[in-house]
Order: sequence, then C-alpha cells, then structure tokens
Amino acid sequence: MKTLEQVRMYSIPISDSRVRELITWYLQALQEAINIIWDNMEWRYVFPKIEKKSGKLKVVAPHKVKVPELPKSKSFKKKLRDKLLRDCPYARHWVDAVIRTAYSVMGSWRKRYIKGGARKAKPRVEKRFARCKITLMSVDYERKTIRITIRPGEYLEVSWAGNWFTRRVEGWRVGEVILKDDRVLVPFKSTRAVEVRDVIAWDSNELSLDGFSPLIGFVKVDLRPLQSMKIVYEKKKAVAQSKHKKEVYEKYVKREHNRERDFINKLAKGLIILFPNAVHVFEDLEKEDLVNKKKAPKSRRKRNARTPLEAHTEKAF
Repeated sequence: MKTLEQVRMYSIPISDSRVRELITWYLQALQEAINIIWDNMEWRYVFPKIEKKSGKLKVVAPHKVKVPELPKSKSFKKKLRDKLLRDCPYARHWVDAVIRTAYSVMGSWRKRYIKGGARKAKPRVEKRFARCKITLMSVDYERKTIRITIRPGEYLEVSWAGNWFTRRVEGWRVGEVILKDDRVLVPFKSTRAVEVRDVIAWDSNELSLDGFSPLIGFVKVDLRPLQSMKIVYEKKKAVAQSKHKKEVYEKYVKREHNRERDFINKLAKGLIILFPNAVHVFEDLEKEDLVNKKKAPKSRRKRNARTPLEAHTEKAF
C-alpha cells in the first residue's frame, strides 16, 4: 500500500481593493525580509569530500565550494519579526506568512546556487501575490466558503459553491490559498491509500518516452507531435522577432506554452488511465545541463527535454 496525495488548484475571481493593497504591502515586506536575511547570511567553504555509502565510495563535494548559510536562530527570527511588525497594518500572522515565504525563496535560491543554476545575486520579487497562512483562514465546508482575516475584525470571504469544479473536490480539504490582484488560487487536497500493482521505469528521449514494466514489458510513447509543434512555433517566433513585432512574438510564446501544457496534461492523463496504481520512476534530468550548455548542439538546446518528466511528476506517483 502507498499513500497518494492529490492536489488540485482552482481559481476563483474576486474584485476587492483591499486585496490589492494587501498584496502591495506583502511584496514590500517580503523584499525587506529577503534583504535582511541576505545581509545576515554567512558563507563557509565546503572542501572535497568522499563518503562511503552501502559499501561504495561516493563523491559528495568534488570541488572546494563557498556555500551560503541562512540565519535560522530563534533570536534572529524574533528580531526580523519585530522589525516587520513595526510597519504592519494587518493581522500579525501576515508577518509570519511573509517570513516563511522569504525563507522559502532564499532556500530555493541557495539550492540552485550550489548546483550552479543561480548567480550570486539577491533574489528580487517581481510577481504580485500573497501567500496566506492556514492560521489566517477559516473554512466552512458546509457553506463552501473560506474566510480570510485581513485585519483583526476585518475579513474577506471567498466561496467556491456553484463553481464548475465543485463536484470534483467534494470531500477534499482546503490548503493555503494564494491571493492575486483579481483572483484567489485555492488548493484542494485529498489523501487515499493505493495498492501498488506495477512499477514502470521511464527513459526520456528527444522523440519518444521509453518505459519498461516487469509485468507488460517495453512501452513506447511517441513525442514527435510535441517536437513538431515546438519546431513550428520556433519558426513563427523567429519571423516575428526578425520583423521586430513584439506583440506577435509574445502571442506565439503564450500560445506555444498553452499547447505544451495541454500536451503534458493529456499525456499524463493517458498514462494514468493505461497504468492505474503504478509507480513511475524517471531518470534525474538536469535541465541546466541539457539546455544551457554553450557547446551543446542547437537542436538539443531548443528541445523540450523536461516535458516528459513534468508530465508524470505532476500527475502520477
């Protein structure tokens, strides 16, 4: 038996000036928290290291690397919280949400920096959003409403009753919502026990997705329609770019992205239907190594090498 957690996120439109004001403050506080964490970050050297695991020698750190360490002491977090509370016109838990998001951003940057995927530059927040803590939410599953605390005694109520996805999430629990200027993103979660009947190992190639199962043998998924679509849009974008038509270029970029996501969703859905209760195992694809190498062939840099991996890590288990 294996525990499977499903997450579905749906958008509920809203129109409230208070939300836009909250997001503006949230982004300013978030950037300030990131700046403070960055200024108090320490750097230490990690020297070449070899460890023995399962009777085999493994190189943990092949080179001497300067690694950033985030400040995580209780005293530092208390000082950070007290500083952010001085200019906080909202409920105090919003400051806690800002601090947690700031550490999440810095932790993500640190991982990418160590792997060589990010520069030694302070992260900048550009997208407008506000992540709400569960302590700021009160969910009424009978009325299908979420009450979000903005200030003490001041609330924002969001309802998903009567929406097209209501039946899909019947009996599911609500996670931490994300506020946008004109909508609320609500994640619904469901956990159930599943009996694993098969294990399929997948190899991601340029034109196909090749898998092997001990029960059914070899499986091949044709990815040529995806590559054809990518080639067509690469040509369209090149023509628009050569004519300096920025709006047309951005239109093709968005259309390509939508068609790519549609292909991924249909591929994942089809594999789940064909192989129910199966565990899918994938190779560790490093996107940076596949598409960012200057010496790599142009066709290899332009291909969508991570698409098969995304298709199953998001939809299957």
